[in-house]
Amino acid sequence: MTGRLLAIVLFGALSAAAPVDTLQSDLGTAYRPATAEQDYIRREAMIPMRDGVRLYTLILMRKGIAHAPILLERTPYGADGSALHGSSQHLAQRVPAADAPYVEDGYIRVWQDVRGRYRSEGVYVTNRPLSGPLNPTGIDHATDTYDTLEWLTRQVPESNGKVGVIGGSYDGFLALMATLSGHPALKAAVPINPMVDVWMGDDWFHNGAFRQVTLNVLPLIMATKGAGSPVASGNVDLYASMLEAGSAGNYMRRYGLDAFPAARRFVDHPAYDAWWSGHALDRLMAARPIVTPMLLVAGQYDEQDSYGAPAVFRALHPLDRQQRVSLLVGPWAHMGVDGDGSGLGDIRFAQDTAASARRVVIKPFLDARLKDGATPFDPPAVTSYATGAGGGWHGAGNLPPAATRLYLRAGGVLSSSPPRPGDSAHDDYLADPARPVGNIAAPFLFGGSSDTWKTSLIADQRFAAHRPDVLTYVSPPLDKPVHVFGQADVALFAASTGTDADFVVKLIDVYPDENRDAALGGYQLPMAMEIFRARYRQGLDRSVPLTPGRIEPYRIRLPVTDHIVAKGHRIMVQVQSSWFPMYDRNPQTYVSSIFNAAPADYRAATQSVFHDPLHASAISLPIAAD
Repeated sequence: MTGRLLAIVLFGALSAAAPVDTLQSDLGTAYRPATAEQDYIRREAMIPMRDGVRLYTLILMRKGIAHAPILLERTPYGADGSALHGSSQHLAQRVPAADAPYVEDGYIRVWQDVRGRYRSEGVYVTNRPLSGPLNPTGIDHATDTYDTLEWLTRQVPESNGKVGVIGGSYDGFLALMATLSGHPALKAAVPINPMVDVWMGDDWFHNGAFRQVTLNVLPLIMATKGAGSPVASGNVDLYASMLEAGSAGNYMRRYGLDAFPAARRFVDHPAYDAWWSGHALDRLMAARPIVTPMLLVAGQYDEQDSYGAPAVFRALHPLDRQQRVSLLVGPWAHMGVDGDGSGLGDIRFAQDTAASARRVVIKPFLDARLKDGATPFDPPAVTSYATGAGGGWHGAGNLPPAATRLYLRAGGVLSSSPPRPGDSAHDDYLADPARPVGNIAAPFLFGGSSDTWKTSLIADQRFAAHRPDVLTYVSPPLDKPVHVFGQADVALFAASTGTDADFVVKLIDVYPDENRDAALGGYQLPMAMEIFRARYRQGLDRSVPLTPGRIEPYRIRLPVTDHIVAKGHRIMVQVQSSWFPMYDRNPQTYVSSIFNAAPADYRAATQSVFHDPLHASAISLPIAAD
């Protein structure tokens, strides 16, 4: 018998004798974790969109409700995981704590996976653009919302036909997109910390400076259709690890992040070109009628999306003749309104500001527009919580203008008087990319139980003030409280010996050294801080190298603040040229792509801040008329 024939015979014999597993599986496929005590109904639906793609939708409600409003949240983070937690038979115990009052009050709570994520069909595109030049498909989050609302209002018999949308961060972006759907059933929207313009000041860039720390988010939401995993760098100090990696591009390549199309877009679009401006929701919304009543929620210390909600308010408020748009500002980090708002970092507040905002503002806003026969509720244009001495909740018709000017003066003085002839013309510091100024003292941890970046915007700034590469300008002790409320404007006149630079400006409340709370003695509490990349000083859509030694003007708008600087405290302004590792280092040598700067490109440079009569650097503060 030949070898080939023998092999065939043996294979046939083995196949004939192959065992068959006939035992019954122990997996309880028919198991449903419900008892007679379960007080809620759970439904799942695959809702068809106009292109045939079906989106997974989870519908939750208490048993026995009727004529109930729907509160919808669309998400890339997983509808099931976002909605249900624990193992209780009671719906109010299963949903997130911030949602419990809604389901207890008879709302129908709905979560939906956006297309291409988790259990939904279709293609996932991060921040899918509105249909138009950047998206010729005719399919976007506005059309998906329209098709979803059309299905929900027809197929959920317990509904009263009124729908609100809510969500934070990416889900806040989706809530804003929903308002562009034009569906008549959409009666209210609450976008919380929404991504609005990710180049100007939300997740990816701030005024051209790349927020490299958020590279760690990419594999969490883009590596797979479902839940991803963090960058495999370990729970290490990002200051040290990112400094060792060099450029942001090197960090991408080291951990394989350049495989993500979104990461490649960062590199391809470093300036504010048509790609980024075409995504800017504040601009897109301002070009359309305001139809949906909207409560925009912002966190004063939002480390991720501080720009978005105030930017939409600024864009829409002048156009809002029917007073449909309002802004809620609280002393929270990113998504802090959904948690414990009794304090942040080292600072305690007089109340749980998040719980009071949810109870007194957000839910009444939704009730009045969604529930049948509800009590009317129209919040003021701005509702905000003032931190500091004697602070608390207050309302306003608008954010006050930045009209009170304080000048950066020789000798490190911050003064209401402008500089005089003969004053020292400038202050200098040596900015060395090899020793960048940190966002916090150390270490800078991302994720895990010690997520220090979440409180970085309220952290004590003394660590920076003591460095020789940080300029400080301080006012005398105040003889009365000053309520800073709104967005401060900085007019900075500066020069560099390099051909590129960054400038960071911080507005700070300096506590007295002797303080009733000893832990806060001498504390330097940030009110607002921002960065600007100098190559974009002549236009955000193009980069231009600096001419060494030339004095250039910079205008830097700080994020929204609401803080009362107490009597006896001092106001400080800090100026520096790095803010690491949150933002990538500027090599201070002009290169076409900072993402790919070589080690030799990173060079120390002397930065000069001017304060003579012709170049009077100053900060203009918005002061509330209390």
